[in-house]
Amino acid sequence: ISAYRHHLNSKDFEIIVEYIASPNLENKTLVLVDPMLATGQSLALTYEALKSHGTPKQIHLLSVIGAQTGVDYIKDKFPENTHLWIAAIDKTLNDKGYIVPGLGDAGDLAFGSKLKN
Repeated sequence: ISAYRHHLNSKDFEIIVEYIASPNLENKTLVLVDPMLATGQSLALTYEALKSHGTPKQIHLLSVIGAQTGVDYIKDKFPENTHLWIAAIDKTLNDKGYIVPGLGDAGDLAFGSKLKN
């Protein structure tokens, strides 16, 4: 699965899910990994895209660091059988939707050139 932020302007962005390769997920354990759970939109959209591959028995979400905003967002987007495994939760996001203090722009660097301020 490939998901990334497409910045519309200096403050607004949308999440683009471009590529999905998945076996049948019916009654399987689904593990979704996102190093940084900032807004929660990429995990939620990825899950929506995978729904056509079956209903998992359990869902595990793994992140290294997140923001409370993202944690709250995914609670409404995933079923009860979802388990969040996260090492640290920061309290806020900045006006660009980045975790504060977070890990900087590491996620964006994985999918393209550095964003200009």
